[in-house]
Formats: sequence, C-alpha cells, structure tokens
Amino acid sequence: MNIHIQSKSSVPIYEQIKNQIKENIISGIVKEGEPLPSIRNLARDLKISVITTKRAYEELEKEGLIYSVAGKGFYVDNPDTGYLVEKKVQGLEEQLDEVLSLCKKAGLTKEDVKDMLDILWED
Repeated sequence: MNIHIQSKSSVPIYEQIKNQIKENIISGIVKEGEPLPSIRNLARDLKISVITTKRAYEELEKEGLIYSVAGKGFYVDNPDTGYLVEKKVQGLEEQLDEVLSLCKKAGLTKEDVKDMLDILWED
C-alpha cells in the first residue's frame, strides 16, 4: 500500500492518509484482516508526526474501516464496501451538481457540456 502526501494541498495530511487508505480498502488492494503499518512506521516513512498518523487511523476506526488490537496494531475490518461506494458516488454527484451550476451560469448549453465531457473523458 503506497501513500503519497501532497504537502501543498489544501487537504489536511491526516485526511489525505485516511482517504488513500479508504480507497485501498474499497478497491480491495488491502483486504479484511490485513494489518496496516504501525502508527510510528507510517509516520516515519511519510516523514510526518505520529499525531497526524494517529488521527488518520482514529478517523478510519470511527468509520468502521479498521480496528485496533491492543499491543498488536491496526487491521482492516469487514466494512460494507457497497455502502462506501454509494457514499462516494453521492459525493461525486454533489460535485457534479456544482460544476453543472457553474456551466449554466457561464451560459453553456447541455450539448456544450456533453461535448466537453466527451473530449475530457478521452484524455
């Protein structure tokens, strides 16, 4: 599992970690029962604070994606991936709604937007 931090991103580092681990779980790259890197090791590898890594893991635990075993570390739980995918799609729909609103304000027609989408989809 590779995690890449973008230091100049407006997204907090703990959230970048959380989102990337979540993507790895949803996509099946990391499977149920697999251990995650220890908080210290991940912090060292990413050259960040252990507090930041701990916060990311705590957020994932609250969402039911991982669980901790005292003295052993964190493991991937058995999440409802169907629900997680649905939640992700809902977020994408909200973003698309915002973009469509901007397109309408710019005076673009539905056909203009479809053409733009077709062109961008191919890239």
